[in-house]
Amino acid sequence: MPQITVDHSAPLDRRGFALALHPLVVKTVDTTLDACKTRFHEVDEAVVGDGSTEDAIVHVEIALLSGRTDEVKARLSEAVLDLLPGFLEATEGVRLSVEIRDLESSYRKR
Repeated sequence: MPQITVDHSAPLDRRGFALALHPLVVKTVDTTLDACKTRFHEVDEAVVGDGSTEDAIVHVEIALLSGRTDEVKARLSEAVLDLLPGFLEATEGVRLSVEIRDLESSYRKR
């Protein structure tokens, strides 16, 4: 925990983003650095709206053990949205989104 997934169709400095994101998560939700794990999924094709633009997407999902307040989750979402543009090749026509959610009670790790 935290389990972080990044879906992206925009060119993204993935390693740089993860290395900047992990300390931000640690500071915001009071976890440890070695608990942060990030996976990236490059999206081959994305359609935004009516498809009339070539907009790209970056969606970050952070799954945490339950117990964080909505305020903490919102603060983390905003911080991630602020961090993301610095790791994109271009920000024009890129749709950014972040979701912070609770892990299911069945979550286990080793």
